[in-house]
Amino acid sequence: MLSPVALELRLKGCVLLVGISLTSQQDSLRERPFEIHHPIMRLNVPAEFGLDELNTTQLAEDFRALLPVPAGLDPHFEAALCHVLENPGSLVRPRMVLQLAAAYGLEPARANRLAIALEYFHTASLIFDDLPCMDDATHRRSAPCVHVAFSEPGAILSALALINRAYALIWQALAGSPPATQPQVMEYLEKRLGVEGLLNGQSLDLHYATLPHTRETTERIAHGKTVSLIRLTLVLPALLAGAPEREVRQLERIAACWGLGYQIVDDLKDVLQSVAETGKSVARDILLDRPNMATAIGIPNAVERLNRLIRLGDHTLKRLLRTRPGIEFLGKLRSDLQDELSRVTESACEMTLKAES
Repeated sequence: MLSPVALELRLKGCVLLVGISLTSQQDSLRERPFEIHHPIMRLNVPAEFGLDELNTTQLAEDFRALLPVPAGLDPHFEAALCHVLENPGSLVRPRMVLQLAAAYGLEPARANRLAIALEYFHTASLIFDDLPCMDDATHRRSAPCVHVAFSEPGAILSALALINRAYALIWQALAGSPPATQPQVMEYLEKRLGVEGLLNGQSLDLHYATLPHTRETTERIAHGKTVSLIRLTLVLPALLAGAPEREVRQLERIAACWGLGYQIVDDLKDVLQSVAETGKSVARDILLDRPNMATAIGIPNAVERLNRLIRLGDHTLKRLLRTRPGIEFLGKLRSDLQDELSRVTESACEMTLKAES
């Protein structure tokens, strides 16, 4: 059952998104590197750079295996931890880490440790985010949230286990790096996960009701949370491999654009889709008065902002590809972002038509 607010947003969105989609396609016709595939524009990405060709099954096995669950644990803690390890999600971040690491010549074993470590950090942040004192969600990764199935203490202890193991894997990934690289990587990691990054973003998120509900405020929170994690995914493999400073800055800009873009897509899903479609709890932002670009500036403006962020990311990616053609696979990630937008808007329009009939 749709709430009146959600239904109104869907109705307005479906009326206005058609015009925005057409405008985006007209703009894209003037950019030679793109081709049109209705209803979204896509990068021309060679098949050999597709993210799906990496061994996701192996990554899922590594996600489980690199945090050993020893015998003798408290059974409640063990059950909660095993639940987390058996639900690794899409693993899109570790796949990106492995491909970026390969493009920059990082040894596969070290890249693997880095990839799983960052996914442990990401998963821990989701477990905390779902807690009753945070977003009070019930579903994540098409399964009950850890605190729902195994209690809040079980969820908290599982998240701490992931974080503890992630730091150990980071140190393993750093082994053999030049002395100057190690503090640089750890400082970058702390900045993104610590009080300046993820933690401050989460605190702002929780107190959003007391803040101006503007694009600037909403994006500031997204920078602290979503963008911080995307930056780790795109930048840390390059830093660990000793990439030139100029390329690191370009990856940071791409991460900022795409991180904000993915947050907007997630915001649209929260107001336009169901639990069955997203695999996690929805309509939380409206209910809890949490940051959401679609509700802060409206669905059409949110989609326009997303398209602008994609174009800005495209510009930086094209420049980076001139010196680092091996990362052309990132174009697939960009196309996936627009695929997500297309799916969200199409499903919203379908549900609106059903609600009207």
